[in-house]
Amino acid sequence: MAEIVGIYGVPHNPLLWRTLAADPLPDDLRATADGFARLRARLAEARPDVIVTVSTDHLTQWFYDNMPSFLVGKAERVPVTFWAEEREFGLPKAELRGDPELARALLAGGIERGVDFAASDEFTADHSVLVPLLYLRPDLDLPVVCVFTNCMAPPLPTPARFFRVGEVVRETIEALPGGRRVAVVASGHLATEVGGPKHFAGSPDRDFDAWAVELLRKGAVEEAVRSLTFDRLLAAGNVSHQFLNFLVTMGVAGGAPALHADGAVSRFATSPFFEWAV
Repeated sequence: MAEIVGIYGVPHNPLLWRTLAADPLPDDLRATADGFARLRARLAEARPDVIVTVSTDHLTQWFYDNMPSFLVGKAERVPVTFWAEEREFGLPKAELRGDPELARALLAGGIERGVDFAASDEFTADHSVLVPLLYLRPDLDLPVVCVFTNCMAPPLPTPARFFRVGEVVRETIEALPGGRRVAVVASGHLATEVGGPKHFAGSPDRDFDAWAVELLRKGAVEEAVRSLTFDRLLAAGNVSHQFLNFLVTMGVAGGAPALHADGAVSRFATSPFFEWAV
């Protein structure tokens, strides 16, 4: 059967692309650079054949009038970087290989297990997919299946639903024939504010950061699904809802405590780095 060989959670702040390339590297970004380097090495050790990414479109192609809760991209080719991201953040244009066979299996597996994913054959991945891959797999040499979540347009799916999606991803992959090696990479935020006086000016809620990291460190599933309400996340920062993507990886790991859980303090916000045993 297919096998999950790595489960990771990382930040996707597009401002990191230029600042982490600075020479010398600013002291306040060293922990973030080290977090990416550690997981890049761990991903290489896992030797995956394909990566399933869990990320959130930033209202660039899906909006309030047409917002899927959870969507699986099943295109053969995945273009990345919107023009505004190229202009504002210097992110490169790229094209990733998709894996339609695995994507269709996730769709069918979801239906069999009570999760009705939306699907798309034509989409563009934004920085929530590209930034993690640029640091974790800079050659962009592996096929990717993109799972998009709605963390932007209320009403959002419940925390319990994010966790269940992760369980379904694992159950589906492990039921597949063959010996494919699959890594799962989720990206998101801890407490983060975009716009206004707190815009990427450090973490707007350090207490939330420490508490949220500890939830995953302990594998506190019940507390997470009970406490990570829309209002609690909004109070931490207006885009902190993307922390919910890490509940998907938590579900992939079966709710087990994280093997590694850390929040790297930086000038922008606290950068999350998670890894689960497989």
